[in-house]
Amino acid sequence: MNVEQVIPLLRIFDYRKAIEFYVDWLEFEIDWEHKFHDNAPIYMQVSREGISLHLTEHHGDCSPGAKVFINCRGIKEFHKNLKKKNYKYNNPGIQKAPWKDLCMEVTDPFHNKLVFNEKR
Repeated sequence: MNVEQVIPLLRIFDYRKAIEFYVDWLEFEIDWEHKFHDNAPIYMQVSREGISLHLTEHHGDCSPGAKVFINCRGIKEFHKNLKKKNYKYNNPGIQKAPWKDLCMEVTDPFHNKLVFNEKR
């Protein structure tokens, strides 16, 4: 087996809140969106710098409250840019993890967590 990519699915309940969090604040881009019809739930992919996430309103896809661990570099600069935006629903800090890395955790409006981790 050769793994090419792993894409987590995260449950969302409100398209506008998802866009405000993932696109406006975290600066992910919308790669594509899918709906079976106008009143159907959305299924979409957002990405940023090698991270791809599927966001889904479909009730059977997954449960809210997931946690995604993201190894990255440049966490201090990323944190600084997020703080400048003064997003009223999240105020993350950077912590030194017990394993000595720097970590920043953010929680989306649907209780899913993204942990950005910079190896030391």
